Amino acid sequence: MNASPSLALRTVAELHAAVLAGDLGPPPATRVATSVFWLHHGTRLAGGGTTYRNHYVLVRVGGSFGACAFEAGEIDPAVCADASGSPLDALLREAPPALRIAALDAYLAEGRPHRDAPDAEPVTLPAGPPEVRAEARDAAVAGLLDIRPGARVALIGVVNPLVAAIRERGGDCLPCDLNLRTTRWGDPVTDSMAEVLDAADAVVATGMTLGNGTFDAILRRCRKRGLPLVVYAQTGSAVARAFLGAGVTALSAEPFPFSQFSAEPTVLYRYRATAPGSAG
Repeated sequence: MNASPSLALRTVAELHAAVLAGDLGPPPATRVATSVFWLHHGTRLAGGGTTYRNHYVLVRVGGSFGACAFEAGEIDPAVCADASGSPLDALLREAPPALRIAALDAYLAEGRPHRDAPDAEPVTLPAGPPEVRAEARDAAVAGLLDIRPGARVALIGVVNPLVAAIRERGGDCLPCDLNLRTTRWGDPVTDSMAEVLDAADAVVATGMTLGNGTFDAILRRCRKRGLPLVVYAQTGSAVARAFLGAGVTALSAEPFPFSQFSAEPTVLYRYRATAPGSAG
């Protein structure tokens, strides 16, 4: 199941409404959120000075999981007991915003699992320690960029291995994050999304922008400026996929269980909206 081009989706709210209306598959009232759960973890990669603190809420529907990252304090873990077993439409209508995104993601993923999508390129991340797996993941994301040397790449949602991967491809990284102030190498990190979007030749954004409500603004600005937009998504990977060709140029979709939760080989899925072009 993909968003129909005839729907001309422009915002996440329009996608949400289309799902509730049954325009993209079975009515969500016929789907049940078998399991809703909450995760909080911290990671500090070897040699780094940054501890990444992440919170996720996840929804299981049938054989698929939907996920959304959120900021500390936005969701109480008690919501999981209340939401588990709920009809999906109830979560889509009434749940806190991050849980609504996770439910939307689960609905879209169950309708068209990444593993079955003919336009998805599977990339297996190797077994090993977190540093090895993070570098492989972020190299796969950076591989979706087609840039000229010196192209300015806005990175909205900073992870240090991806900063390095962009630079290795010849890009000039413009890091932006609400929580980090410097990269591992001491580069300043701005909290102004508008600043980097105005200066960029291409954009790489995390799926967490779906959870904090900035995704639509990024889409709108990239459409207006004609910028390539690559989304790397654990959060909302099936939601972001609905905008391929409608502002999103390419997508790295990593369904649950995410790479940081396993030392074994796992698979992410890369999508491209069109044949690669150049930026910069």
